[in-house]
Amino acid sequence: MELIGKIKVLNDIQNIGSNGFRKREVVITTEEQYPQHILVEFIQDKCDLLDSFVVGQEVKIALNLRGREWINPEGVAKYFNAIQGWRIELVNSQEPTFNPQTQQEPVSFLDEVDNDLPF
Repeated sequence: MELIGKIKVLNDIQNIGSNGFRKREVVITTEEQYPQHILVEFIQDKCDLLDSFVVGQEVKIALNLRGREWINPEGVAKYFNAIQGWRIELVNSQEPTFNPQTQQEPVSFLDEVDNDLPF
């Protein structure tokens, strides 16, 4: 699945527990009739993917939906969902792109005035 929108919030890395688990959250605001603010978490080594992004950039995030069941002490099942990102990229990059219309026309020596070639 993919999500496209602007970065609204970009949190710092959170170290959870003593086992080295890391998580970093980003909030993306979708651009539609009713904009949605979607929290996406990046975990472990994927946290570093967010280092080159800033609030306000339009991005596309590849994500997975995760769900889990937890049985509370009273024996009642509770369900939790998570949206986990695994790739992020800019949507409107300002880097120059190849445009075939801006290429120069091929040079032809046949059209030159001083062309004395016999063919």
